[in-house]
Amino acid sequence: MSAGDLGRRRVNGVADKTWFGQPRGLTVLFLTEMWEKFSFYGMRALLVYYMTKALMFDQARASLVYGLYTAVVYFTPIIGGAVSDRWLGRRRAVIAGGSIMALGHFMMASETLFFSALAVIAIGNGLFLPSLPSQISRLYAPEDPRRTSAYNVYYVGINLGAFLAPLACGTLGELYGWHWGFGAAGLGMMAGLCLYVAGRRYLPPDPPRLLETVEPADGKPASSQTFLLLGGVALAVVVFRIAYEQTGNTLALWADANVDRSLVGGWSIPMTWFQSLNPLLVFLLTPPLVAYWTRRAARGAEPSSMVKMALGAGVAACAFALLATVSAAGAGQVSWIWLVIFFVLLTAGELLILPVGLGLFGRLAPAGLAATTIAAWFFAAFAGNLFAGLAGMAWAQIGPTLFFTLMAATAAAAGMALLCLDRPIRRLEGLAAPGSSPSEDRCEASI
Repeated sequence: MSAGDLGRRRVNGVADKTWFGQPRGLTVLFLTEMWEKFSFYGMRALLVYYMTKALMFDQARASLVYGLYTAVVYFTPIIGGAVSDRWLGRRRAVIAGGSIMALGHFMMASETLFFSALAVIAIGNGLFLPSLPSQISRLYAPEDPRRTSAYNVYYVGINLGAFLAPLACGTLGELYGWHWGFGAAGLGMMAGLCLYVAGRRYLPPDPPRLLETVEPADGKPASSQTFLLLGGVALAVVVFRIAYEQTGNTLALWADANVDRSLVGGWSIPMTWFQSLNPLLVFLLTPPLVAYWTRRAARGAEPSSMVKMALGAGVAACAFALLATVSAAGAGQVSWIWLVIFFVLLTAGELLILPVGLGLFGRLAPAGLAATTIAAWFFAAFAGNLFAGLAGMAWAQIGPTLFFTLMAATAAAAGMALLCLDRPIRRLEGLAAPGSSPSEDRCEASI
C-alpha cells in the first residue's frame, strides 16, 4: 500500500490526513505530551533543590521524598489505566487527569500544601499517563508501515517538553523564586489540555469498553506467557531505572557541589540547565539512530528488541563507570565537559531501551487492555524510581565514587537480564531467533 493510499483512507472512523507523513492525530498527541512533560520535568528539575534549599530537608530525606514521588506518579497509572479502559474512556481520562495535574502544580505555590500538591499531581497523572499513548495504535491500519516508528516520534515529543522545562521552569525557580517555576509548570499543563481539546477531531473515538481492537503482533489472543514475559522485561527495566533515575536526584546534587560550571567571562551555567542535556541529545541522536536501524532492517539485519535494550543498558553502565572514574581521579571540582560526555552516553543507552520497550508493550497489548498494558510498562518506572530514591539515601554515606560504581553495576545487571529474555520474546513476536548457544539456553531455562 502506497503512502498516498494511506493518506486517502479512513482509520477507525477518522480520515488519515497527514502532517509530516504521519496522521494528524499523532501530532496532537505529540504536542499534548510535550506540554505535559514540560510541566512534569519543570517541577522535577526544581524539586530536590526546593526541598534542600527552601524547605531545609536534609539530603537523605529529600532523596526519599523525591524517590517516593517519582515512583508514585508511575504507580497510579496502574489504577488509572483500568479506570480508563473500563469506565471513563481515554479522552475523558486525559482531560480529567490533566486538569487535576494542573491544579496540583498551582498548589505547589504554597509551602504548606507541598505534600498535598504532590499527591494531587500523582492522582491526575494516573489517569493521564496511560490514556494518551494508548491512542497511538488506533491512528494506523494494522498493515501501515508507519506504525512501528510512531512511538519513536512520540518519544521525541516527550523529550521536547523535558528539554524546555529546566530552561524555563528551572531558570524562573533559580533566579526569581521557586514558586514562579512551579507556576510555569502548571501553565504548561493547561496548554497541553487546550491543544488536546482543540485537536480531538483528528483522534479516533474511544472503542467500546472492554472491546479494544488492538491485537498482539502475532494476531493471537494474549496468553499467560505474554504477561509473564512482559513482566520479565518490566522487572529488568526496573533495575535499569535504579541507575537511570539518579539524573534528577543524586546526580543533580553532584553537579551542584562537584562540577565546575564556569564559562568565559565569569558566567556560570545554571545547575538545572544540565537536566536539559538529556532531551536535547534525544533530538540529536534519534534521527541517525533511526536511520541506522532502518538500513539494518532493509538488509534483514536489525537486532531484536531485547538485544537493543540490553545494548542500551550496557552503554548506560559505561556512562556511570565514567563518572566513577572521574570522581575518583578528580581533586576538587571537575570540568562540566565530563558531565556532558556522561549525558551523551546515558542518552544513547536510553534511546535503545525506553522507546523500544514502550513500543514492545504497545504492539503486544491484549484486546481490551491497551491502556492497562501501557500502564504496566510505566509500573517499571514506579518501582525503578522508588528503589532509586532508596538507593540515593546511601549517597552521603558512601560518596560519589562508590555510588556511581554501584549504579554502573546495576545497569549492567539489567542488560544481562534483558539478554536472557531475547529468545522467548523473539518467539512471542514471531521473529526468527538466531542460533542458540549454551549461555542462551541457560538463560531461557531460568525464565
